[in-house]
Amino acid sequence: MQQDYILSIDNGTQSVRALLFDLQGNLVAKGRVEIEPYFSKNPGWAEQDPEYYWKSLGEACALLWASTDIKPEQVMGVGLTTQRGTVINVDKHGQPLRAAITWLDQRQADHVKPITGLWGVLFKLTGLKEVVSSFQRKAQAAWIEHNQPEVWQNTHKFLLLSGFLTHRLTGEYKDSVGSIVGYLPFDYKSHKWAGDSDWKWLAANVKPEMLPELVKPGETLGHITQQAAKHMGIPAGIPLMAAASDKACEVIGSGGVEPHIGCLSYGTTATINTTTKKYVEAVRFIPPYPAAIPGAYNTEVMIYRGFWMVSWFKKQFGLREQQIAKERGIAAETLFDEIVDSVPPGSMGLMLQPYWSPGTKIPGPEAKGAIIGFGDVHTRAHIYRSILEGLAYGLREGKERIEKSSGVKITKLRISGGGSQSDAAMQLTANIFALPTERPSTYETSGLGAAINVAVGLGHFKNYDSAIEAMTKVGDVFEPDIAASSMYDQLYKEVYLKMYKRLQPLYHSIRKITGYPK
Repeated sequence: MQQDYILSIDNGTQSVRALLFDLQGNLVAKGRVEIEPYFSKNPGWAEQDPEYYWKSLGEACALLWASTDIKPEQVMGVGLTTQRGTVINVDKHGQPLRAAITWLDQRQADHVKPITGLWGVLFKLTGLKEVVSSFQRKAQAAWIEHNQPEVWQNTHKFLLLSGFLTHRLTGEYKDSVGSIVGYLPFDYKSHKWAGDSDWKWLAANVKPEMLPELVKPGETLGHITQQAAKHMGIPAGIPLMAAASDKACEVIGSGGVEPHIGCLSYGTTATINTTTKKYVEAVRFIPPYPAAIPGAYNTEVMIYRGFWMVSWFKKQFGLREQQIAKERGIAAETLFDEIVDSVPPGSMGLMLQPYWSPGTKIPGPEAKGAIIGFGDVHTRAHIYRSILEGLAYGLREGKERIEKSSGVKITKLRISGGGSQSDAAMQLTANIFALPTERPSTYETSGLGAAINVAVGLGHFKNYDSAIEAMTKVGDVFEPDIAASSMYDQLYKEVYLKMYKRLQPLYHSIRKITGYPK
């Protein structure tokens, strides 16, 4: 039987998907299981049972095979892409020692070990002491070591979700270079674990032997074990090829591999990325993340919990549309687009700053979300549109930071993620950026990106350029409206860019008075 298909496993924040692609990039079958993003025992905590991820992976595969006549024996390779920054402690048998701490977790270590010696002196002289201290406070390993010493003492490996699932699938303690994003001793410039004398080992307090072996995207991580094969419904021995994190895979799955193409992800975290062979810090001291192409970087600027606010609005104020859509058998997005289109560009002066969660640099840790310009003419429709506009303003600011740092002008946009399914959001984005905005032909761009890694790794394409050309396609294209773009440009320059600086003193006062955010 000819092996013509690639199985991509995409473990995102809100779902686990098993996706079957052919070598033309067509999605031929899919199994999707919705998951709870996290549970929380304390304010600000966000944890999940690692076994829940593994169980959901098996369920997604079962749904996939139930939906198609394609045989599991036709799978030639498997790719894995996951949410970033979720960490798992395992013992010497590979069993989890505690719940995974997800990327949404906001806890910080109360006690951090001061970095002394030459590094300590250097950080003090260069003004980086607070940046390093922030890394230490946010490093999950430091919190676990101080608060759960018995867990830390029994930790054999400290893994990202991608490394945990790789071990479950192959029995190997390996992970893709393209998946390493988090508070770990990683050298983002050379794409290796940090050197022996690097300060990050002191800050994260992780030992080298606790981390997995790193493999470049497109190389072999291992082969599917008998136990994993039974769980997934596929033959044992199929190669698992290294892919990258979900955001990195979205970029190549969207076809955005040139520095003049801005790749926007309208997901739980909203991001703008470009791909470059040059190490560029769009925000000072925030490194570019590894791309899904070996040796390349993604110059990313993010809005933490970006489209989470869209989901929040729909849950709090959009139950009517969701119920009507269910009764009519149509996508709820169609009705929400009607809400957006019922309001003129600029939301009649309602301006929103999308800082739902505190940042590290841009915005600062004191930041909060804000809406200004509210009047008695405004309805929930205006609020909903202003949310989408605020996110686009924030990502346009990110675009300009990337352009300034890289010296390359962004001339077109590709948008993926859940929000890309909204025509209204796509058109609004084209207008605010004043750029043509393209929607990839498939919604499952992160899974497609992982499939591209597999296809190149197995030798079906000579390089990533030819694979991306063959397997990615542009769907709908949204051209900017000149009149709307002109209004948005004025609002962006004269209002949005000034909001944070004007409101920042008030944010500091709120933080001082209430203690939130810590």
